[in-house]
Amino acid sequence: MNAKREGWGLIAGNGRFPFLVLEGARSQGIEMAVLALKEEASPELAQVAKRVHWVSLGELSKAIELLQSEGVTRAVMAGQVKHNKIFSAIRPDWKLAKLLISLPRKNTDSLIGAVAKVLEEEGIQLVDSTLFLKPLLPDAGVLTRRAPNEHEAADLAYGLGVARQIAAMDVGQTVVIADRACVAVEAMEGTDETMERAARFANGRRLVVVKVSKPGQDMRFDVPVVGLPTVETMKRTGATALAIDAARTLLFDRPKLIELADAAGITIQAFSPDQVAEPKRGSGGMNKE
Repeated sequence: MNAKREGWGLIAGNGRFPFLVLEGARSQGIEMAVLALKEEASPELAQVAKRVHWVSLGELSKAIELLQSEGVTRAVMAGQVKHNKIFSAIRPDWKLAKLLISLPRKNTDSLIGAVAKVLEEEGIQLVDSTLFLKPLLPDAGVLTRRAPNEHEAADLAYGLGVARQIAAMDVGQTVVIADRACVAVEAMEGTDETMERAARFANGRRLVVVKVSKPGQDMRFDVPVVGLPTVETMKRTGATALAIDAARTLLFDRPKLIELADAAGITIQAFSPDQVAEPKRGSGGMNKE
């Protein structure tokens, strides 16, 4: 495999994503140098990776120098970097400051896309963050034992339409719906906090959650992720159904996640990224898987 002769690097944010990328790459005989973000990455990375360097979010010049010193020519960006930290917590070095001034828009995609371009100019190609994790991308269909009932299917259909418009404007990727009304839209706070906020306004009504990718989703960064905390938050906030995009959403700990959802009576369905759900009649059936 030609990729094995490349110098590979991992730019690590928080959560399990970086650990899974390291594991997936190692299964293909690739040992990655890790560039860990001090404000986000887990200290445990030092225990599972042979070469780890720590940098702050604003240290773009240092990050490039470290990657080049490791001979990195291809890099994967994995792990969450909270959006509010990107714009409020970093102290940019001269290279990043110059980049920020040049941006016509200051949203996350513009910033990370511009960083990717700078990396490429320095001989470091940022690649698909799911490259080593393809088994974690679900196919379209109902993933749990229970399919959405008629009421949930109607809310999911409405929510998908709203979420796709919000995502197209690069506002957020998650909406929470109750009785075909949008209760909460994600901004910079993240999916779990959006659900918590929705629960405060729902007055006990059952919620459904829709989390989508962006049109033309750049799989190099900001790929939608669903994990055990997502299902735990759904249980706590009274959300009974979740819609995600097939092939563009990473499901971490999938067997445990599905088991937890089934035990809580939560239904999860993956839709094609260009698909809008159609409300179904009936109470929902069993998953064919």
